[in-house]
Amino acid sequence: MTTHRARRQLLPWLPLLPLVAVVGLFAYYPALSAFFHSAFEWNPGSGSTFVGADNYRQMLQDAVWWHSFRNLGVIFVFNLVTWIFPLLAAELLITLKSRRWQFAMRTLLIVPMAFPGVVTALIWGFFYDPNTGVFNQVLAAIGLESLQQNWTGSPNSALISLLLVGFPFIGGLPFLVFYSGLNNIPREIFEAAALDGLGRWGRLWRVDLPLIAGQLRVLLFLVVVGTFQYGFVAYVLTQGGPDNATVVPLLWTISQAFTAANWGYAAALSAVLFTVTLAFSAVIALHRRRETGMADGGRM
Repeated sequence: MTTHRARRQLLPWLPLLPLVAVVGLFAYYPALSAFFHSAFEWNPGSGSTFVGADNYRQMLQDAVWWHSFRNLGVIFVFNLVTWIFPLLAAELLITLKSRRWQFAMRTLLIVPMAFPGVVTALIWGFFYDPNTGVFNQVLAAIGLESLQQNWTGSPNSALISLLLVGFPFIGGLPFLVFYSGLNNIPREIFEAAALDGLGRWGRLWRVDLPLIAGQLRVLLFLVVVGTFQYGFVAYVLTQGGPDNATVVPLLWTISQAFTAANWGYAAALSAVLFTVTLAFSAVIALHRRRETGMADGGRM
């Protein structure tokens, strides 16, 4: 009887076994492999020499590695600042009384999400071209030739040029999160705020943002993870240059593996990057869970 009951309880879990196997093979195994091979002078396909913590000691003395985290910090802060644009777009959109116009404008704003990222990066690369690029051509047309420069080829402008890719930063996931959160706020709350004399800015700070705090935490989690995984645009436009001005941890790890063929060291870098990302994500998740638990306790 007990065995029959146990089988009935396990039966619903059986369809999940293929999914668990796939996730384990393509997600967990590479991560565990990085930790294992970080202790070796790893040569894929041939012999490997155990070196213990030597790769991690080398990392501590790697100036480029630590500089890449400085760039990552700039990218993270910039990503948070750009939340202003999708938030304002969502605020303006919910004020439209016509549902038809709301749908039309929302569609126009999220369509860019369907564009391949490499296409967007290459288009911006054309904008930045020092000889035929749109930016330098416009500066020449208005008599500001002195401001022309090699936007992605100068250490002084390369990083900010990468950050501006995608301007005005309205379309995409942040806009959808803000719009869905604001759209789910009952209209009666907005009407009550208006009766209390709150203007648009007052309502934004005292009503809208507190009521979408959950969405803000989700976005913060996604920005943290996305920042640590940043590297695609930099790889397409600058490959981490010039003079490591746009290097980020992901790019430096890839270069150590595929350019320098220093696979064991690259495994150590990837293991550290994975650990740091997991730690930041866990802090945000635990904080969110704690606040949710306190809210549930307050309601009880």
